[in-house]
Amino acid sequence: MAEKRMDLFEKYLTVWVFACIFVGIFLGKAFPDLFGRLSELEISHVNLPIAVLIWLMIYPMMLKIDFSAVMKIGNKPKGLLLTLFVNWMIKPFSMAFLGWLFFKHIFIGFIGPIMANEFLAGTIILAAAPCTAMVFVWSYLTDGDPAYTLVQVAVNDLLMLVLFAPIVMFLLGVSNIIVPGDVLIVSVLLYIVIPLMAGYISRKILIGSFGEDWFYSKYLSFFKPVTILALLATLIIIFAFQGDVILKNWFVIILIAIPIIIQVYFNSMLTYNLARILKIPHNIASPAALIGASNFFELAVAVTISLFGLQSGATLATVVGVLVEVPVMLSICAVCNRTKHWFPF
Repeated sequence: MAEKRMDLFEKYLTVWVFACIFVGIFLGKAFPDLFGRLSELEISHVNLPIAVLIWLMIYPMMLKIDFSAVMKIGNKPKGLLLTLFVNWMIKPFSMAFLGWLFFKHIFIGFIGPIMANEFLAGTIILAAAPCTAMVFVWSYLTDGDPAYTLVQVAVNDLLMLVLFAPIVMFLLGVSNIIVPGDVLIVSVLLYIVIPLMAGYISRKILIGSFGEDWFYSKYLSFFKPVTILALLATLIIIFAFQGDVILKNWFVIILIAIPIIIQVYFNSMLTYNLARILKIPHNIASPAALIGASNFFELAVAVTISLFGLQSGATLATVVGVLVEVPVMLSICAVCNRTKHWFPF
């Protein structure tokens, strides 16, 4: 059997993010006036250049979701219910606890109370956004059931419409971090509802007019390099504004990464072992564990920018989530592949 591989961008995402750190910091120092003007281009706390770039990332992901797959939920409900339980009942709350423990207690002497609140807010928003597009890569690498993975992702996207904002507002409120509810709701509309509807309508019209082969081979493939460039450009802009913070406190990135990595391993192993107890087949259990671990970081970045601004610690925390995503998720894929014998059913 041929070895399964990710494409160049997916495999080296962490490398690209590090490159964006250096490019962004350099550009921010070299052209401060330009980035100052970019930061002022906003409406209702939404930075317009970033909004366009985020849309170019999120819209193609929504195009991939076949919501007719949701009708197949009843065939194998255990795997889906497990995914939803971990994603919405465990993951945001475990991240809130770990963020509180590390940022407000263990690391407080290094970062101070203001940054502690911002890092906590960013990690909560990151954990409250379940993975979408990248999970298809992780599922593929672990021989996951692609149809069932599609169902899991589709249902999570639908639930994000109604659960994301309330969970974020609740956990931030419990953590004494006040955010404007109207800005959060606008962010959900702008970065979830509208792209979701645009993706659904586009998919329906284009497949009906030109067929599935054209839709996947031509239309979706056109967006792949666009999505990659949009992600890299977004990261460069963010790091252009974060340059002074990173240069003065480079170790902060390591501090932020620690609770995020712990939370990722905790949720993935919890899901994987619960799947084993529930006798869920490996080709459903492994994607469930990976969905429970990874994040829709594009949405998290967009929301934190809208709520806290480009230069905030919250935005930096979500970007650190991007930084650790690939190496950590690849290690979880490796564990899943080496433990298939745990799932003889």
